Amino acid sequence: MAPRLLGSLAAFAAFPVYLVLRGAPSAIEVAAFAWLIAPIMLSWFLSRTGRYEGAHVLSSLALAGLIMAIASTTGGIESFAAIWLVVVPLEAALSASRRVAAFASLLALSCAAILILVSQFGWLPSEHVGAAQRGVMMAFGVASATLYAAGLAFGAESLARTSVTLLSREEERYRLLARNMSDVISRHQRNGAVQFISQAAEAMLGMPVAQLLGHGLFDRVHVADRPAYLTALSDAARGDVRSVEFRLRREPTGSERGQVDFIWVEMRCRPLDQDLGRDLTREAEVVGVMRDVTDRKLSEEALDQARSAAEAADAAKTRFLATMSHELRTPLNAIIGFSEMIAQEQTLMLAASQRKEYAELINASGQHLLSVVNGILDMSKMESGNFEIASEPFAPRASLTHCCNLLALKARENGIDLITDAPQDLPVMTGDPRAFKQIVLNLVANAVKFTERGGQVTVTASASASQLTLRISDTGVGIAPDDLKHIGSPFFQCGKTYQRRHEGTGLGLSIVKSLVALHLGELTVQSKLGEGTAITVKLPLVYTPPQAKPAESKIATLTPVLRQELQDRPQDQPALVKKSA
Repeated sequence: MAPRLLGSLAAFAAFPVYLVLRGAPSAIEVAAFAWLIAPIMLSWFLSRTGRYEGAHVLSSLALAGLIMAIASTTGGIESFAAIWLVVVPLEAALSASRRVAAFASLLALSCAAILILVSQFGWLPSEHVGAAQRGVMMAFGVASATLYAAGLAFGAESLARTSVTLLSREEERYRLLARNMSDVISRHQRNGAVQFISQAAEAMLGMPVAQLLGHGLFDRVHVADRPAYLTALSDAARGDVRSVEFRLRREPTGSERGQVDFIWVEMRCRPLDQDLGRDLTREAEVVGVMRDVTDRKLSEEALDQARSAAEAADAAKTRFLATMSHELRTPLNAIIGFSEMIAQEQTLMLAASQRKEYAELINASGQHLLSVVNGILDMSKMESGNFEIASEPFAPRASLTHCCNLLALKARENGIDLITDAPQDLPVMTGDPRAFKQIVLNLVANAVKFTERGGQVTVTASASASQLTLRISDTGVGIAPDDLKHIGSPFFQCGKTYQRRHEGTGLGLSIVKSLVALHLGELTVQSKLGEGTAITVKLPLVYTPPQAKPAESKIATLTPVLRQELQDRPQDQPALVKKSA
């Protein structure tokens, strides 16, 4: 536009001088000057409307009008100006619009046809120009048209070079953007093959970009996530925008070598060409943007775990209240009731035998209440990490026999055979004898409690070079598979609370499990509903307390087994137990 505007301004400035020197201009001269100053009007039209193609159409009309005006007075189709009709579509080609170029071509052909017709029918004015002068004018027309066409060619070449430069700069800008983005940008075929992937993939996956091209990225997608990955790319190739989360295998580095590490990524993919994506007969490319969302997924998992822990805490609270409401109120009611009767012995005329009976009932209720409270406090100390093991040498056979003798009377009253099989040569072990007795008493008492009349409870002990093995088996009611996985949880009792047939707080096995873990031992439970239960306890013959680091918490000093056990339980349960106690 700039050269044409400069020429227009020069012609506009020279027009008054031309009038002074030439006098009144002819129609051809006026048309020539009008065409020369036409770019000024076209620029005004373009600035007011912004219609670039319309400005080119008006320019083609102005040029064609000038050519027709000159050719109609200088010989028609044989005029030197007729050759300029070739320039009309050439000038329109600068618009880069097919419609404008087609219009200019039709306009030039129409003008040529008109000139041919008027020449054939003799409608042109007669001219008095010699052959020599006609040759000069024709040479001028060809030369001027050639020079103008050459100017258009140089303009088109400059425009093309500028377009290529701008396109190259734009591509370089996008490459720079892709290289410096933390998100990974990739281009895929419909089948998922990678054609391009940005440098951010090296930092994300720890491997060169070249190894991710083709199906290299697909090979690193987790097997379980590959269907979702391919489905998202296929939907995007059909013109839809899709978002998918999947796992990618990250290349281990340094000390991580030999380990398989997956990260979670989120990929949003869309078709590279929206219109092409709708055409199912053609292969559409897909652009994907991936980002690492591992931290977010870990947060979601932690939130789910916290929610599960809260639900477990709520269930533990319900179990605690349902169990303690019975276990605490029953002995307290007995203590209060019988103590009131003793206090009113003169009114009720109680005999000495009745007072003795009531006192024994109060004592039994108090002992039961004390055992319940002690169990709660022991469980609370174990969960908080404050339960200390008083390690000393002791004879496990004597402790085992003593515990079985204590429960033999109860077993006989229930019609149960209690069999003890402990070899005479059991070695002396080092540990907490009080905790050992508590383990045996709880396990044998549970076995006796849940075995029907006529059943059998067997207690066996054996020793190897480094550990003592206790096995308590019974022929009782057994444990359902759904309840077996909750065995050892505080206050948990098999079956529904309101359907209980036996007394108890549900802390026995939980205390046993914690004491075994504190002794660095193992506890396994095998049971089948209606056939009985077998519990195996393995304890080291020599207990070695773990060495606690100063910076570690009390719970961190426990064994891995107990730490895992405490993590699996609701963390607010110790506080609830202490408050209730």
